[in-house]
Amino acid sequence: MKEKLSFSAYTAIGVMLFALFFGAGNLIFPAQLGQNAGTNLWPAITGFLITGVGLPLLGILAMSYSGSKDLQELASRVTPAYGIFFTVLLYLTIGPFFAAPRTGTVAYEVGVAPFLSGGLQQTGLVVFTIIFFAATLLFSLYPAKIVDTVGKILAPGLVGLLAILLLAAVFNPMGGFQPAQEAYQSGSFVTGFLEGYNTMDALASLVFGIIVIKAIQAMGVTSTKGILVSTAKAGGVAIGLLAVIYIGIAYLGASSVEKIGLVPTGGQVLNGAVAHYFGTVGSLLLAVLITLACLTTAIGLTIACAEYFHSLLPKFGYKTLVVFFSGITFVIANFGLANIITFSIPVLMFLYPLSIVLILLAFLSPLFNHSRLVYVATIAVTFVLSLFDGLKILFDSLGINHAGWMVSVSSVLEQTLPLYGKGLGWLLPALIVIVITGIASRMQKVTAAEVN
Repeated sequence: MKEKLSFSAYTAIGVMLFALFFGAGNLIFPAQLGQNAGTNLWPAITGFLITGVGLPLLGILAMSYSGSKDLQELASRVTPAYGIFFTVLLYLTIGPFFAAPRTGTVAYEVGVAPFLSGGLQQTGLVVFTIIFFAATLLFSLYPAKIVDTVGKILAPGLVGLLAILLLAAVFNPMGGFQPAQEAYQSGSFVTGFLEGYNTMDALASLVFGIIVIKAIQAMGVTSTKGILVSTAKAGGVAIGLLAVIYIGIAYLGASSVEKIGLVPTGGQVLNGAVAHYFGTVGSLLLAVLITLACLTTAIGLTIACAEYFHSLLPKFGYKTLVVFFSGITFVIANFGLANIITFSIPVLMFLYPLSIVLILLAFLSPLFNHSRLVYVATIAVTFVLSLFDGLKILFDSLGINHAGWMVSVSSVLEQTLPLYGKGLGWLLPALIVIVITGIASRMQKVTAAEVN
């Protein structure tokens, strides 16, 4: 029985994992962060790396360490009903509700929008997304190796172009860093931390973890320790590549304001930077590469969602679900990139704390003898606090005044919970509940043993 993989083997798995993670959000959010953080770039990008890079690695390791066969099984340690609820919500978030529509809108914004006049933008988006998601539907209905092959060619091509762009930005910057925007003027680290939610990679890691584990097992490593070590090494390769790209793109964004001004989305930052350094030819090359890369991501997300919901609801055929999810994705994509990002934030403020706590519990589980009490109590507290945070942000997004009870509750929480005003009010209560219920569970086991 093999205990470890060769360097080339875990590097290959790491590159595969990087390709799975590397999508639209990995390009646009660090660019936008760089523009807004300006002179406070370094603390902001540090916070971003924790949620955009560190948490995805922990998510993959948690799946390996827990021994669960999939995310639903891990989440079912709370209750079976919660396992289904959490898994369904996560798949919908990284699939047809937010991440999948974002692939089409990013491809449009970077590849097509710069070449159209303002009056044609909405029509252009509709036409482009019809073609884009029709292709997604076709390839998802009849998955073939061509998608994997194209992906293996595209990932290095896109990374190569980005590397040239980022080197140009470092050695010949467009300008100096500008003063930070309001959100980054104080607490830029925490702001960057919360911005990392937008990549959705920590959520995706709870799905991708099983893919990595199966790949390692297929190479002959079957022991728990061997799988965990190999997963850590492969994950290290993937997140190392992501971290370098994030830092580079954030630097590009921070140095771009003087030349292209503040723009609404990261896609416009990238397009402006490429046009500055490489002209129209560079813009066209970036457009083609990003469109095809986003297409392969959209296909992968559609297939994953259709397969999961087919296993959950067998009476609905796989192809029926592919058509259904492609249709929803197309409709949501036509709300535009800025709106998709705006409305995803309340969901992510609810879902991310639950994911972080589940990852933490997976690692700590042996210490409290896998007691369901700890899982239920910790998730319950996190659920209530993160739901309240998400609801507040939703009201703000819609321009709705907070209800009286919400103002009162918010005031009390702000006075009693550290980091509440920064969107991390759930953290300390979750840790306290883990400690208290964990001790109670261990004492309960000791008492039961003494009685027996």
